[in-house]
Amino acid sequence: MYRRSLLWAVIAGLIAIAAGIALSYAIPWFPVEASTQAHRTDTLYHVLVIASVPIFVLVCTVVLYSVFMFRMRPGQELEDGPPIHGNTRLEVFWTVVPAALLMSLVAYSFVVLHENEKRPAREIQVGVIGRQFAWSYVYPPSVTGGAALASNELYLPDNESVRFDIHSRDVIHAFWIPAFRLQIDAVPGIVTHYRATPDRLGTYPVVCNLLCGLGHSLMRSAAHVVRPAQFHAWIQSQVHAS
Repeated sequence: MYRRSLLWAVIAGLIAIAAGIALSYAIPWFPVEASTQAHRTDTLYHVLVIASVPIFVLVCTVVLYSVFMFRMRPGQELEDGPPIHGNTRLEVFWTVVPAALLMSLVAYSFVVLHENEKRPAREIQVGVIGRQFAWSYVYPPSVTGGAALASNELYLPDNESVRFDIHSRDVIHAFWIPAFRLQIDAVPGIVTHYRATPDRLGTYPVVCNLLCGLGHSLMRSAAHVVRPAQFHAWIQSQVHAS
């Protein structure tokens, strides 16, 4: 009886693992990927899911199997379970294996974060200013070819690395572009940074992801990813208009 029940528990566990991993791919949990950093981040997410789902299912299966098979029967209310001494080999196994798995995932996460922040040979800089309750952007002379340009619109060239220099003029905000999978706080008195390489043409929301006051929900902007020629044409049109 125990072997048959164990077999069914194993089969149910394998089905649950397959279903959990399949759902992680089938359901569109995130916005469209619009940067090279987003591709790496989503790959990291799927690796973490593939590693986590079997562990979660294993723990749940063992718990449910034990509750069902070794539950107290009528008449056993005053009985104690048999004394069992610890199994040293088993304890070493379930300590070493999870530790090795955890360190592997941490190492892979570090590699992804390092790759996301690696400085390329060529990149442009864009200043980001957060205030209650709007975002504004500054394109330095290295981008405009003349005087710095301040704008309420964010235009970015496709397939070019962009370093965002971010600060706040009042309270703490969070500069978040979901399609890029990147977010960092905008903090008064300091400048924070992250870099992104847009690789998909389109317009994507820019959101403040920290409660910054009564108008927080209205603190939205858009990142327009355009072809490099269109980007430079837009810059020149804004310079001439200012």
